Amino acid sequence: MASVRVVAAIFSGLSLAACGLPTPDYKVIEYPAPYRREPSGAALDNENVVLDAQGYRVDKRGNRIGELDVPAKTANEKSNAVAGFYISSQNAHAPGSVMAPSVGAGAGAGYGPGSSTAVPYNAAPAPSASGQPVPLAPR
Repeated sequence: MASVRVVAAIFSGLSLAACGLPTPDYKVIEYPAPYRREPSGAALDNENVVLDAQGYRVDKRGNRIGELDVPAKTANEKSNAVAGFYISSQNAHAPGSVMAPSVGAGAGAGYGPGSSTAVPYNAAPAPSASGQPVPLAPR
């Protein structure tokens, strides 16, 4: 009977200790809503840009801002980031070629992004092993 009381006391102590845990930041800090409605009914985002019914940013004329026609914009480009890779949805390899390095890539000091030459490493060679190899496990 005493062991039941000890277990009950320990359990109640642990459950009371759990009540004093700190509150996480996402419950304490109030983040602003991604958009708000004005009395006129217009929806504005956090940067006071008007949104249309689908949630896209629009200018004063009602044209969408930042919307791109990707196939039209990349129609004349010969580079392809996935060139040569097999695309299973198209059942073929991706066309095009991978981008060539920039004009000044080989003219740098031999390090950094865009460099085509490696920096030579001038450290002394490691000493060669001598003698018989030692087994890792005892015999």
